[in-house]
Amino acid sequence: MLTTYEEALEWIHGRLRLGIKPGLKRMEWMMARLGFPEENLKMVHIGGTNGKGSTVAFLRSILQEAGYTVGTFTSPYIEHFNERISINGKPISDEEILNLTNIILPLAEQLEETELGGPTEFEVITAMSFYYFAHHPKVDVVLYEVGLGGRFDSTNIIQPLVSIITNIGLDHTNILGDTYEEIAFEKAGIIKQATPVFTAVKHPGALKVMKDQANIMEAPLYHLGEDFIISDHHSMIKGEVFTLQTATETLKQLEISMIGQHQTENAALAICTAQYLNQAGLYKITEQDIRKGLTHTYWPGRFEILSELPLVIIDGAHNDEGITTLVHELSSRFSDRTIHVVFAALKDKKYDKMIAKLDKVASQITFVNFDYPRAAKAEDFLKISQSANKTAVDDWKTYLSEEIQDLKGSDMLVITGSLYFISEVKPFLCCYLKNKTISL
Repeated sequence: MLTTYEEALEWIHGRLRLGIKPGLKRMEWMMARLGFPEENLKMVHIGGTNGKGSTVAFLRSILQEAGYTVGTFTSPYIEHFNERISINGKPISDEEILNLTNIILPLAEQLEETELGGPTEFEVITAMSFYYFAHHPKVDVVLYEVGLGGRFDSTNIIQPLVSIITNIGLDHTNILGDTYEEIAFEKAGIIKQATPVFTAVKHPGALKVMKDQANIMEAPLYHLGEDFIISDHHSMIKGEVFTLQTATETLKQLEISMIGQHQTENAALAICTAQYLNQAGLYKITEQDIRKGLTHTYWPGRFEILSELPLVIIDGAHNDEGITTLVHELSSRFSDRTIHVVFAALKDKKYDKMIAKLDKVASQITFVNFDYPRAAKAEDFLKISQSANKTAVDDWKTYLSEEIQDLKGSDMLVITGSLYFISEVKPFLCCYLKNKTISL
């Protein structure tokens, strides 16, 4: 038995050695021995390539405004591991992580001896979350974010009240497929029999796959741009305003505090899901709950301004679609600024296109190494970049500290790339910027 939180984390992270092992049999094996805790939960399942975490955040905030206690399962974490399993946005305690680990650890050891092999880190954490939420006396609903893909993702043993599939891009192609259609097929794997699904998929081929799978599963599918429509969008300094038209009503002048046009799409998915839950009599949610929930929504690491003077922004744009969105926002909002970009990514990403787009908007681009098993090397990025002002750095902490000190009035620093990198950067920068402010 483990006795400390640190031991528990070490054991959990030690499962990373097993890599990614798609499939549901190990999860089903563990759930059977835990008494099928997932069957006692009311859940919403959120998949897609980009925007899953933000959509979870919008829906959680709306449900909280309506007075419900909301569990969330998300990945990866940004500041603290415990964030991955939260209730009303509050991460579970270190003691609870330790207790859950001691419940799952014996099962993992038993599973290791079977032909299925031991569970991965993600499978362990997913199993912990099911057990935790099922035994929590006050949880009204749990929002489950898909980890990877959908069809064979560890979370896909659930029977949700409704499913959400955000936009789809070419990510994890080494596992999910090389085309939008192949990736859409994996994402569409979370569509369940007769269970409504809301989607913001744009690619025609991917959308056809979604509709075909929904037809097979006799699941009503509601598509952004057809069944619910965003209009009258304009950006504010710190947020967006838009109108959402659905089959039953038009909600005008909706405000969100998260930056970027893409966030209106994520918000729309959350709104329509909330409306469905209300109309189906599953939860009581008013228009006021929706409006307040949207304005109160916060999700770390997504075009997040850490400092305004100097201007420092972090954004977990970890694939081509994410970088495209980031570059669009930088070009439209900060065209008068000198943009310094710091970038790191995982080696299983197609980062050549990502770098090419960043080259166009960055006056200076710096590639850095960070401590993660799947992290790509900064020198590899340097060879690809066509920027006239580029460099590779090994010690990103020292570099960022010095770079922030050197920023001039019209300069801005943008740190982007892997969410695993952002999760290391944010707590460091928050501490550094706070002490810098104090020292001034």
